[in-house]
Amino acid sequence: MINMAKVLLSCLLLFAFVVVSCSATTYTVGDTSGWDISTNLETWVADKNFKVGDALVFQYSSSNSVDEVTKKNYDTCDTTDVLASYGNGNTSVPLTRAGDRYFVSGNRLYCLGGMKLHVHCSFSPAMAPNAVAGSDQNPATTFQQSPSSKKNTPVSNGVVNFPPNILSLVYVALVAATLG
Repeated sequence: MINMAKVLLSCLLLFAFVVVSCSATTYTVGDTSGWDISTNLETWVADKNFKVGDALVFQYSSSNSVDEVTKKNYDTCDTTDVLASYGNGNTSVPLTRAGDRYFVSGNRLYCLGGMKLHVHCSFSPAMAPNAVAGSDQNPATTFQQSPSSKKNTPVSNGVVNFPPNILSLVYVALVAATLG
């Protein structure tokens, strides 16, 4: 009976770890100031720890835009050759891979004035949000955040996607505990 209790405890701990690691954070770039020339983006990004599965939400006026660029174009504020361009004022960008991502204002003068963002994203087993890469939308079912409360909030879409091998391991452990 003690062996079975250990197996069940191990399974519960594994399950708890998987559930905890399946959350993602939605970051509103610039918090309440948004994506704006008056926002100190270097200060904003300094204490953030971005992980694969998180998402960036850019909120900005219709006279502005967000361009994703290479490091070279980030350093020089070159907006003539961009990886992606967004312009409707409410852009959600999922962080789907580890590494560096670079964003600049579509207005070169704003970029030269500091309106640019470098994000380093590290690998995490976190569940990726259901945002579509390059989406100018903030799906309510994924990011439950009102435009008036621009806080960085861990959110989930309510569905936990377990890798099939984890569920198999839990099943085998439970069967072994029951039989053994």
